[in-house]
Amino acid sequence: MKKANCVLAFWLLLTPIVAAAQSQHDRTFWRSIGENHYAVPEHEAADALANELSSLLASPDPELRDDLAYSILARWIYRGVLTKPTLIKLTDAWRANLKDGLGETGTNSVLKRSFSALCLASMARRETTTPFMGAERYHELVADGTRYLQAERDLRGYDAKLHWIHATAHTADLLAGLAGSPQLAREEGAGILSAISARLSTAPDVFTQGEQDRLAAAVVAVVSRRDFEGAKFESWLSGLQNEDREVWTNTTPSALARYQNHSYLLQALFTRLALEPSSPRIAEFKEKVLTVLKARLD
Repeated sequence: MKKANCVLAFWLLLTPIVAAAQSQHDRTFWRSIGENHYAVPEHEAADALANELSSLLASPDPELRDDLAYSILARWIYRGVLTKPTLIKLTDAWRANLKDGLGETGTNSVLKRSFSALCLASMARRETTTPFMGAERYHELVADGTRYLQAERDLRGYDAKLHWIHATAHTADLLAGLAGSPQLAREEGAGILSAISARLSTAPDVFTQGEQDRLAAAVVAVVSRRDFEGAKFESWLSGLQNEDREVWTNTTPSALARYQNHSYLLQALFTRLALEPSSPRIAEFKEKVLTVLKARLD
């Protein structure tokens, strides 16, 4: 009798787990959402589906992770489909994900970190137009984003099997989104620029998947703010130049990688500034970048 009771207890404990596993939606279900212009399916709760989609951000399957999970979440965040408690819950979960497995290279753990950063970029843009985080959470996210940009060691861009990994580009998107908020403090803007220069300086190889352009977009988002001090931009540019001053006299693979990453960033930055609405401030910044670029050709 005791044995029978134990078996019954075991199955009672197992039943919720089995039911939960059966309740997970399949690929066809998620595809149908995209096919229906990302409308929330009838008789389904968007908040519950969003939590389920969040678990797919770590998937090695590029369709589940990128084409479906990220794409659906981003649209629901922008469209105001999700409730404020769910937005906050997801923001906190994705912030925690930035630390999960941090320091590993060549493993799949980077997928959760990278795509959490990309989803947080959507949250940051939503925060700019319709604030929901609160000041403390927003500033914590700025700190998390700048730390993560510098700390990530898996810098792969596109992989033949996993497809987009792109942690650097995704984090650049996050920082650009955060810089669009009026909540950003001056020292936080300077911190973003410092983190970008640190990322470029410590990357062991030249980025080849558009990372410099995405970083340049984050730089523009910072320097185009009304409260940004132009002198800090000139100082930041000088710092890049100083790091590269011995590249041709003390040439090493790491020095060359740093030099090329800086050069590609500056080229992308000039282009990005040229696409901004014309103003004396933007014209001044373009001229400063052009001066640095010309000096690098001498």
